Amino acid sequence: MPGPVALPLPPSLWAATAPPGPAAPPLAGTLKVDVAVVGAGYTGLTAALHLAERGTTVAVLDAGEPGWGASGRNGGQVIPGLKYDPDELEARFGPEQGPRLVDFAGRAADLVFDLIERHNIACDPVRTGWLQPAHSPAARVSVERRAAQWARRGADVAVLDRSTMAEMLGSEAYCGGWIDRRAGNIQPLAFARGLAAAAVAKGAVIHGGTPAQTVRREEREWRIETPGGSVLAGTVLLCTNGYTDRLFPGLEREVISTNSYQAATRPLPERLRAAILPGRQAASDSRRVLLYYRLDRDGRFIIGGRGTAADEPAPALFERLRRAARDLYPQLAEAEWGNHWSGRVAFTVDHLPHLAELGPGLIAGLGYQGRGVAMATNIGKVLADRLLGARPEELPLPIVKGLRPFPGHFLRAPALYLITRWYRLLDMVG
Repeated sequence: MPGPVALPLPPSLWAATAPPGPAAPPLAGTLKVDVAVVGAGYTGLTAALHLAERGTTVAVLDAGEPGWGASGRNGGQVIPGLKYDPDELEARFGPEQGPRLVDFAGRAADLVFDLIERHNIACDPVRTGWLQPAHSPAARVSVERRAAQWARRGADVAVLDRSTMAEMLGSEAYCGGWIDRRAGNIQPLAFARGLAAAAVAKGAVIHGGTPAQTVRREEREWRIETPGGSVLAGTVLLCTNGYTDRLFPGLEREVISTNSYQAATRPLPERLRAAILPGRQAASDSRRVLLYYRLDRDGRFIIGGRGTAADEPAPALFERLRRAARDLYPQLAEAEWGNHWSGRVAFTVDHLPHLAELGPGLIAGLGYQGRGVAMATNIGKVLADRLLGARPEELPLPIVKGLRPFPGHFLRAPALYLITRWYRLLDMVG
C-alpha cells in the first residue's frame, strides 16, 4: 500500500525563489514526544524551535510541508502592532495587561529579525520600515493619530506629509501617512523553511505529508492519528490558522478565512525600479480593502489585496491587482507580469489573536488578521513560554478556556462577499 503523499506546494514567486528546506518525511509508525504540534507554519515552527531549545521533545505534523500554507504564501511584510491602536488596547485590557499587550505588539517585528540573525536564515531580510499611506483626508487623520500614539510610547515612527510620502513611494496616489521604522520585509517561504531547519537542528522532528486525522484523549496523553501512524504526546498545539479544519470539533468556527491574492512582475529594469519604493520599504495603504506592495530582492514589484473565500484561481482578481499597480505606478504599464498566487488570511470575531485551551494540554493559537508574519511568530513563542512554565499573568494575551466562534459561521462566504463589496464602496466614497 502506498504511503501518504504531501500536498503539493502551490506555485508562487516564493516557491520559485526560496532555498530548499529540511527533509520532512511522512510519519511512519508510532512516535512518543512531550509536545505534538499540528501545523508547520510560523506559529508551529516557532513554538517547536523554542521548545526544542529547552530540551522538550517535539514533533510537528503538516499535511503539506513547512510553509505550505499562508506562512509560505503571504506578502512577506513584517509589521508590528495589531488591528487596534495602543490607546484602544489599553482601554480594552486595563492598566496592567493593556500596556503589556501594547509592548508585545510593538516589539513583534523584533523577534522575527532576531530569529533570522540568530539562526542565519537566508530569507532576504530588509528592515527599512513600513509605510501606511492614507488614501483620503479622513484616513490621513486616522493614521496620524495612530502614529502619535506609538510615538508617545517611544516607537521609531514619523508622520509623513503628501510630498514626503510621494517621494518615498515613488507615487503621488496618496495624501500623506506615516512610517513605522520597526518593520521590514522578508522572503516568507524562505523564513518558514529557515525556522524549520533551526527547529530540526535543535532536535525537533518534522513530518510533512502527514495530515492529522483525529486527536483524542487517552488517559493522561493525547493520540493523534495520521495516515501513516500516530503520535502520543502529553501536550498538543493546534497551529493551523487559516487552514483550520474539523480536527477538533468547532475550532474551524473560531476564524473566518479569506484568500489574499498577490501578483508579481518579472524583475524590472533598473530605470523602472529606481523610482518605485527606492528605500525598499513595504507599504500597505489605509483602505478597508487594502492594497499592499513592495519590491523583492531582484526588483520584482509585488502587489496584493483581499480576495474571496474560495481557493480556486480568480483571474479577475489578479487583473484587478495589475490594474491597481498601474494606477499607482503608470510606468508599470510596460512591465511583464510573472507569478500570481493566493493564501488564506484568518480573522477572529474580536480581531485579536486567539489562544484557546480546548482540553487539558490541548491548546490552539490562531487568528492574525493579516499580520501573520510578525504576530504568528510571536504567538508561537508565547505558546512555548507557557508550556515551559510562564504564568498566565505573564502572557500578553490570555489563554481562554473553550471556543469563541463566529456567529453565523456557515454564512461566511456570502457574508464576506457582501462585506467586501460594502467596504470597497466606502473606500471609493472616502
